[in-house]
Amino acid sequence: MLTIDKIYNQINRLTIELISTGLCDEENFPSRRTHPGNIEEIGVSNADHSVFLKNIPYFEMFRQLIETRTYNMKMIDGALISMSYKFKGSSLTAHRLSFFPSPNLEMFQNNPELYMNDELYSDIIDKRIVTVPIRFDFDNNENIFKPIIHPISHLTLGQYKHCRIPVSTALTPYQFLTFVIANFYHNAYEKRCKQFTVFKDCFTATIFEEEKELLHMNTPMYKT
Repeated sequence: MLTIDKIYNQINRLTIELISTGLCDEENFPSRRTHPGNIEEIGVSNADHSVFLKNIPYFEMFRQLIETRTYNMKMIDGALISMSYKFKGSSLTAHRLSFFPSPNLEMFQNNPELYMNDELYSDIIDKRIVTVPIRFDFDNNENIFKPIIHPISHLTLGQYKHCRIPVSTALTPYQFLTFVIANFYHNAYEKRCKQFTVFKDCFTATIFEEEKELLHMNTPMYKT
């Protein structure tokens, strides 16, 4: 069973390993705090999550995230990785896992000589890149989720309000980070990140049968 202690330890361990790759420029190690109702949260100290609720341009939201240091990892290309988990007792109640690319990659794309000497960074200097924010949300509050319309676990692309692609279950930090690194920092993943500690614990499925009939994401269910 995945507990809050295991999730906390995963984030700590993976943060250390990501720093060692040279992809992580700055980091905030996870913190734990308790909320009313016996809710425990893993997140970042003093993080301001209210920015996610504001109807503001992406570049302004990104600027506020930088200023308040609301991220676990700031990548070499300026992208921000943020992970937040909430538990009640032994049960996961919610998570927000975000990958927010920098809205301005010009400093990397206009000065490729700074990075071309190391092919690990070739993914981030391609001028064809269009930045797309990615967020995996999980919320099993029965007053919020609704099959198909608001899946318990879902993927949002580009901050579109009603973009909720069903996901079969909650993601672990290991599943989320390997998804991000393998797809958006592929060369670095192939050369340096395949040696990450493998965490095979996973959450149980929460997807509804009617959501399985739609195009959806299926997270790995490892055999242990």
